[in-house]
Amino acid sequence: MSSPVLEGRNVRLRPPCDEDADVRFSLGTNAEISEMYGIDKDDIKPMTREGAARWVQWLSERPHTWVIEIDGAFAGEIRLDSVNLQDRRATMAIGISNPALLGKSFGTEAITLLLRHAFAEMKLHRIGIRVLAYNKRAIRAYEKCGFIVEGRERETVYVKGSWHDDIMMGLLDREFFARDTVPSANVE
Repeated sequence: MSSPVLEGRNVRLRPPCDEDADVRFSLGTNAEISEMYGIDKDDIKPMTREGAARWVQWLSERPHTWVIEIDGAFAGEIRLDSVNLQDRRATMAIGISNPALLGKSFGTEAITLLLRHAFAEMKLHRIGIRVLAYNKRAIRAYEKCGFIVEGRERETVYVKGSWHDDIMMGLLDREFFARDTVPSANVE
């Protein structure tokens, strides 16, 4: 079962397809983006065609995964992991792969679309995320979407010669619905 298409004002979330590998390959590996994932610049590997194809295959095998599409083009991915329908919770991960699209609120819109689907359609109660403490842009986007800092795991990643903490954030369905005033997304 593939994920439904979720339409926003500027962002479209859709299931991954084979053509995404070509775009992902052409974007290469960006040092700034890799660092936000906790990868030291000395450990960055160049993107290969085979690696991009494996990445798309990996995405396709996950049941709650979407490609972020902007202006009809692949821009990144967003997904729900560790979905537990009994406890109605999951974790979320997002990545914008095109550095030209960072800082333009596309990530915030993608997160909002996913949250609306997760809480309204999937009936989840809680979404959790982990983010490196130095990833201020991501933290701001998560806070704009209503996520609250719930804790800190100390010294989880070694990047640029020093240890960095992970911030744990969470959002409950009632908190999201209290803030979400935009009409529901179009779902195909």
